[in-house]
Amino acid sequence: MKLALFSDIHANLQALQACMEHARTQGATQLAFLGDLVGYGGSPAAVLDTIMRAVQEGAWIVRGNHDDLALHPPSHIQHTGEQGTQWTHDQLAPVHTQFLAHLPLLDQHGSVLLAHASAHQPERWPYVENSIMAERSMNAASDLDPSIRYVFSGHVHQQSLYYLTPTAKLMRFVPQPGVPIPVPAHRQWLAIVGACGQPRDGDLRAMYAMYDDSAATMTFHRIPYDHAAAVEAVQNSGMPSEFAQRLEQGR
Repeated sequence: MKLALFSDIHANLQALQACMEHARTQGATQLAFLGDLVGYGGSPAAVLDTIMRAVQEGAWIVRGNHDDLALHPPSHIQHTGEQGTQWTHDQLAPVHTQFLAHLPLLDQHGSVLLAHASAHQPERWPYVENSIMAERSMNAASDLDPSIRYVFSGHVHQQSLYYLTPTAKLMRFVPQPGVPIPVPAHRQWLAIVGACGQPRDGDLRAMYAMYDDSAATMTFHRIPYDHAAAVEAVQNSGMPSEFAQRLEQGR
């Protein structure tokens, strides 16, 4: 199995299409979507239509916090991420909201566990952005099922890989795009696959990752896409102008 992992698409149709096409050229045999399908971007309905077709064809999927916000926009905006949630909600047809409402928080497939944020208290959407939080997520996965060796998640908008050494010491690895990393199953792994549609590291290219269970490798990718079209979709949407600026700057 070659498992292509997409997270934090954030209604960026152009980034999603580019990453999915690249995954096909890399021989992906299974797709997984790790939540935050909508929010920030200008094409929520088109992105959901694309993902719903993939799920009908067997793709795996979990829910993200922005998917929840699209279902239930807050009446009082408390932070930037909540801006535009009412607009996103208004773009969705009943088929979209029904789809989002039934997505699970966690999804296990053999030794693989999918989560948008963390396997530990996934309903609270904790950020796995350091070794302490990574170990907490990995321990929660083991408590759920000791056979789980790989936890794949997003939410952080950057790419990183954590693993436990034979002495149970947690290590963090910053991957290089396109370089396969050995991830043997005798260790436990947690991969943050990065943001497909909302990069925030100053690099405008979209992110996704590929896990190859036969080769026991993980490859993190950065993919160029029609960035100008994605920015224009936000500018024409009525969403806050700050969201277009974020895409222009990759921040």
